[in-house]
Amino acid sequence: MLISFLLFAGDPSGLNTGSAYEIIASTPGKPTWDELLTFVGRNKVAINMFWTLIMGFLVMFMQTGFSMVETGLTRAKNVAHTMGMNFAIYAIGIAGFWACGFAFMFGGIGPLGTLGGAPLLTHEWGITLFGKTFDLIGFKGFFLSGDLYDVGIYTFFLFQMVFMDASATIPTGAMAERWKFSAFVLYGFFVSMFLYPIYGNWAWGGGWLADLGFNFGLGHGMVDFAGAAAVHLTGGVIAFVGAKVLGPRLGKYPKDGKVHPIPPHNMPMAIVGTFILALGWLAFNTGSSLSGTDLRIGVIATNTMLASAAATLTAMFVIWWKTGRPDLSIMANGLLAGCVSITSSCAFVSGPIAFLIGAMGGVIVVASIFFFEKKVRIDDPVGAISIHGVCGAWSVIALGLFADGAYGEGWNGLEGTVRGLFYGDVGQLLAQVIGIAANLLFIAPLSYLFFKIIDRTIGMRVDPEVEHGGLDLPEMGLHGYLREIEPSEE
Repeated sequence: MLISFLLFAGDPSGLNTGSAYEIIASTPGKPTWDELLTFVGRNKVAINMFWTLIMGFLVMFMQTGFSMVETGLTRAKNVAHTMGMNFAIYAIGIAGFWACGFAFMFGGIGPLGTLGGAPLLTHEWGITLFGKTFDLIGFKGFFLSGDLYDVGIYTFFLFQMVFMDASATIPTGAMAERWKFSAFVLYGFFVSMFLYPIYGNWAWGGGWLADLGFNFGLGHGMVDFAGAAAVHLTGGVIAFVGAKVLGPRLGKYPKDGKVHPIPPHNMPMAIVGTFILALGWLAFNTGSSLSGTDLRIGVIATNTMLASAAATLTAMFVIWWKTGRPDLSIMANGLLAGCVSITSSCAFVSGPIAFLIGAMGGVIVVASIFFFEKKVRIDDPVGAISIHGVCGAWSVIALGLFADGAYGEGWNGLEGTVRGLFYGDVGQLLAQVIGIAANLLFIAPLSYLFFKIIDRTIGMRVDPEVEHGGLDLPEMGLHGYLREIEPSEE
């Protein structure tokens, strides 16, 4: 059959991807069965590529949402600095991920079945322990060079790059209003080139966490459909460590032992940003199918919306009960917590369970915000640690509990569908817990080491007088908002 002669070299034009070696542009007379299969296969891959790219574009737009939420929830004197971090991480992340991050994360993932199937990402390094292979890091794809000049690979790179940028952006909120911009730039390259990709390889790139099912019979290995661990838990852990190293903002914890609230300067901006993130999350989760022809995307999208609504409501009612008012910032955090909470399991559960998972996420995020602020005394201006870190962990566990076996046939190369504890597979829950533990034990120490080295060399934090007056002019060279000059200042 013609479709057996697939082109296994790079395909920069896209003329051969998803079809036979010899593409038949026009067929005189009645086409053969092989020719019909060729056209059907090529059309399916084209739909998948279009879907993946459009979803990637929308995930990229989430950078706008992140920047508006973080800027709105912080103070006016730091607008240019907070916006600057959210803007710069986009370019820094692209450059770092292109240089080596993509290769380390996906260099050994193998054929991308939905995007053409060319087996080009084939170099993975690992170690052998107990007679089992533990794949640890990829080694192909540096600068997208060589035979990776291919339409499917480039589509995959774009989609995965914007996910990396989302993760790298998370700490900018938790560390806002006191982080030196030069230290932030070095962080951006470190996380995009090394920290995020290596754990990402274990979970998403065919690494040892994905192989827990194959090697040890633990479900289908760690399953993280849209990145609750790879993206959100990673970002949340880095945010916690970074905020700890930086210390709280001036005046947050005065000597009297009380917690001094530092109010946001622009709630409309924060709420608009939250809605943008909610829109982007629909792309974030459904796009992770890498397939516009996988009809499960309808379930994924609806589950995402249900979870976000449930978490908004539970967060609102919990804070209302606790403080006597339905705090708007907590409601926004609740919506985002619901989106994170369903990210791992969105493809594997029904609507009622998605609503339950989101509802629990709304309660968890409020409890977590109060815990870190009052008990641990970590100053997180936007609640990033709780939204992404704590709810990211809950999301991974929720899949291990509630995956109902309706989806996931062949996931991580294993027969059968994905089932959680309540549907007969305790091994899946164990795999999920191991995935969380691996993240904490890898991301936290390396983040701490990196931040401490930066702190001892160029410094992590701006001087107190800069922080007091605002970071915009000293760090960025301009004010975020037009400032009227008093006659005495001229």
